[in-house]
Amino acid sequence: MATTIPAESPALRTLGQPALADLGTVPATSCWVRSGPVRLHLLDYGPVDGIPLLVLPGITSPAVTMDFVARELTDLVRPLVLDVRGRGLSDNAPATDPLCGYDLASYATDVEAAVAGLGLHRPILLGHSMGARIAARVAASGRCEPRGTVLVDPPLSGPGRGAYPTTLEAFLGQLDQARGGTDADEVARSWPRWPRREQELRARWLSSCSRTAIAATHAGFESEDFFTDWPQVPAPAFLVHGGDSPVVTAAGAAEAAEANPSAELVEVPEAGHMVFWDQPGTAMAALRDVLRKLAVGS
Repeated sequence: MATTIPAESPALRTLGQPALADLGTVPATSCWVRSGPVRLHLLDYGPVDGIPLLVLPGITSPAVTMDFVARELTDLVRPLVLDVRGRGLSDNAPATDPLCGYDLASYATDVEAAVAGLGLHRPILLGHSMGARIAARVAASGRCEPRGTVLVDPPLSGPGRGAYPTTLEAFLGQLDQARGGTDADEVARSWPRWPRREQELRARWLSSCSRTAIAATHAGFESEDFFTDWPQVPAPAFLVHGGDSPVVTAAGAAEAAEANPSAELVEVPEAGHMVFWDQPGTAMAALRDVLRKLAVGS
């Protein structure tokens, strides 16, 4: 039976002045592209002549929340971080069909529009969680010919598999908390290992996420199978996962390795699903090593 998810007014997505002021502290330029009727916002960290690295965040992570990752990579690549539709400063999906507007096919179309609209030649695709699923779909399609693909802790849930470990109720509870006026101390109770700035950004930016986008994407974690796309992702491909992740377990990592033997798996010890947030030093070192390999092979 199809899942029915009610549309949400764009007015319910909010950003306060402190959140917008965060953009003034980010060493990136805002840029915009269109994917059909949807306006998409990205943060471009430059340099303009660098190898493009298109960063696709997770289900409740606007682009600015990955600033601490992107800003440390400009000596290797040109990071561009996408506000996935329904998050940050990007538009919602068209209200005519909100469920289909937040499926993998729609997200992949947005990525392809960003690549074409910004003239990104053979970008590296880097996705975390939901973003990793999107990157896998884009890479498997072959339409934008990525230089390489880096998937960080993609949800392995899907039809006939175990449920995604974070419930929809938990996600929506966090969203309601943010819309009610949360702060970094409250975020820290849920995410005590995160750096303080990331707790602050989470508190200020989560309310920019669409409730419909979260609900529809979470439903997709159960209805869309990662292993449909993963075997078709061409080399060079890397799957980076947390050693303590409940999303990519040891058994899941073994299945992923068997399903795409040309890919390289990289484990970040003592990291959960939020790999960069949980172990920023170790995770960034692993990512930089992967990007060096991709840059040399370009």
